[in-house]
Amino acid sequence: MPDAVYVRDAFARIADRYVLTNHVLSCGADIWWRKVVAARIRRWNPARVLDVASGTGDLAVEIQRQCPDCEVIAADFCAEMLAHAARRGVANTLVADALHLPLLDNSFDVATVAFGLRNMVDYPAALREMRRVLKPGGRLVILDFSLPDGLLRRPYRFYLHHVLPRMAGWLTGQRDAYEYLGGSIETFPSGNSMMDLLETCGFVEIRATPLTGGVAAIYQGSRPSLLVDESKMEMPC
Repeated sequence: MPDAVYVRDAFARIADRYVLTNHVLSCGADIWWRKVVAARIRRWNPARVLDVASGTGDLAVEIQRQCPDCEVIAADFCAEMLAHAARRGVANTLVADALHLPLLDNSFDVATVAFGLRNMVDYPAALREMRRVLKPGGRLVILDFSLPDGLLRRPYRFYLHHVLPRMAGWLTGQRDAYEYLGGSIETFPSGNSMMDLLETCGFVEIRATPLTGGVAAIYQGSRPSLLVDESKMEMPC
């Protein structure tokens, strides 16, 4: 699991050039991925959305744009990243650890986490915390990298471990922060492993949507509605 102190320090160091670097390294695909997530959320017409590990607010900004009547709160444990989110127009920001959110139970229609769960020290604990703040029937949406299958897998791994750190180091002057990225993607649960983790943590109606040949994926799950007695559900995670 990632070291929380290292992760927070790394993101603080790259905050000023984080958005530009992401767009360059993904050839702009990350912009489209977030638009897909926000469009899915728009169809649900939520009143309140919590964007966990929001960073510089890329997803929060897109959700605000597509859901103008929705209250969006961007939470992150790195204040330097959230300062950029606020400057980019995120109306509500909250410096908070995703494992200990200072928010009420049952208070959000949707919780999102884009490229952030992978950086947390305890995936199950973070998922349980997001589940706690969701209303019964509320939805969780995870957007993150994965390893594609087939012919794309080998060149993508080469890019992750050899090309990306050099390019990111040139753009940010912080190559070590991006050398960590490749390893974190390798060990992060994806595909069926992520779906199993969500089920273990008490989510239902779980689905996965690969993006760009499997380079990234959207995972979706729901907190059970009031028709389900959650006290009887086994959640060993």
